[in-house]
Amino acid sequence: MVYAVVRASGRQEKVEVGSILTVNRIAGDSGNTVELPAVLLVDGDSVTSDAESLAKVKVTAEVLDDTRGPKIVIQRYKNKTGYKSRQGHRQDLTRIKVTGIK
Repeated sequence: MVYAVVRASGRQEKVEVGSILTVNRIAGDSGNTVELPAVLLVDGDSVTSDAESLAKVKVTAEVLDDTRGPKIVIQRYKNKTGYKSRQGHRQDLTRIKVTGIK
């Protein structure tokens, strides 16, 4: 069993070949390939974590589509002053599919 821990959009994700991730927006059209930097590689019983060996490891992924996250409502209220404000936010996301770990 081969899997890797990669750095994707400020987070670390455990990935295998064929796994689908939702990460912060990555520039590129659907169908493009992106390369993710590996932090850890597990290949059967061997675990690789040193930077020199990981520089040779390539984790490639294909961009599936761009989506948006759920709406988050932000409300602020101060008692007795009549102050209230409300705003919303939706995060831009990208779905990617891991195609290879080499």
